[in-house]
Amino acid sequence: MTDTATEDFVETVEALPLDAWHRAKGGRMVEFAGYHMPIQYEGIMAEHLWTREHAGLFDVSHMGQLVFTGEEVAEALEMLLPADIKGLGEGRQRYSLLLADNGGILDDLMVTRLPAASPFDAEGGYYMVVNGATKWDDIAHLREHLDDDITLSHLYEQALLALQGPEAVTALARLAPGVEALTFMTAGAFTIAGIDCWVSRSGYTGEDGFEISVPAEDAEKLADALCAESEVKPIGLGARDSLRLEAGLPLYGHDLDPETTPVAAALGFALSKRRREEGGFPGHDRIMLERENGPILKRVMLVVEGRQPVREGAAVLDGEGSEVGRVTSGGYSPSLGKAIAMAYVPAASAAPGASITLNQRGKIFTGIVTPMPLVPHRYHRKGA
Repeated sequence: MTDTATEDFVETVEALPLDAWHRAKGGRMVEFAGYHMPIQYEGIMAEHLWTREHAGLFDVSHMGQLVFTGEEVAEALEMLLPADIKGLGEGRQRYSLLLADNGGILDDLMVTRLPAASPFDAEGGYYMVVNGATKWDDIAHLREHLDDDITLSHLYEQALLALQGPEAVTALARLAPGVEALTFMTAGAFTIAGIDCWVSRSGYTGEDGFEISVPAEDAEKLADALCAESEVKPIGLGARDSLRLEAGLPLYGHDLDPETTPVAAALGFALSKRRREEGGFPGHDRIMLERENGPILKRVMLVVEGRQPVREGAAVLDGEGSEVGRVTSGGYSPSLGKAIAMAYVPAASAAPGASITLNQRGKIFTGIVTPMPLVPHRYHRKGA
């Protein structure tokens, strides 16, 4: 008889480059996507409203930053994404989806065509930001499905900060003159507080703002420089979630998953016209059929009667009390002073004004379908 040793493997929770900085600022740290991250500093309500009125600094360094290079790299990426990658101009950014063979969503992401001048030494390549909770699965999937002549580089030595809010441009332009010329979904190389950074005018709050890729070793210097501006305060995960929910922006792993198609998720805008017509991406036939005939379920926003929030997992009921859908995100809207939720409901009940019955642990609530977003997007678009 042979003794077999067994080991207990404990999943390690990693520290962000700004871990000590967050703690020194009074950040209350929680585990999220495999990292210790600040959920709040002063309080979720105050941080949410500050961002809507001024500018909030978010640490999103848990997210995956990837660069793709090689001959016909755009064609290779179009085999996996439904976006018009070949049509992207230099410094242009596009929202897209990593799709499974059945058309389900493996992740949602941002992809940018890199110009000659970028901190990544990847002229002609593409920069991609993927979700932190899925980045290792994404990297494995991409490496498995891309040809060997395409190089995927994981920029694990880069931190990522998001500066969001109506006064973000005022604060950042003092430190990086010229950054105000960027418009929504464009990007470029800038020197901020003496640090070479990659900056895009984008974000996840519905507000105008920027995402800044910075060497991890310089992240604290950059964060200090930004927070020295009177408009800027550090903001935690709690407000990031309530801000994106008001803005109607889905969170992967909650509102999006491998069983959900772009059509059901109300993300049809991510299917570029040329790609819809030409096909060539995973799940094309199913997605086009669903686009023509309509999905069974559709993602909607709800305003919930009463002040008590309805949380993820609550059931959507039909007139006979049977479960026909589910709530995927829910909470309280500081901007509106109301309980709100995101849910998948039968397509026939997805029109604005429809009344939706919800069951949360035996308690019945009523939600009213409301157009997305609940709080208007204030992106700085070209020509505005």
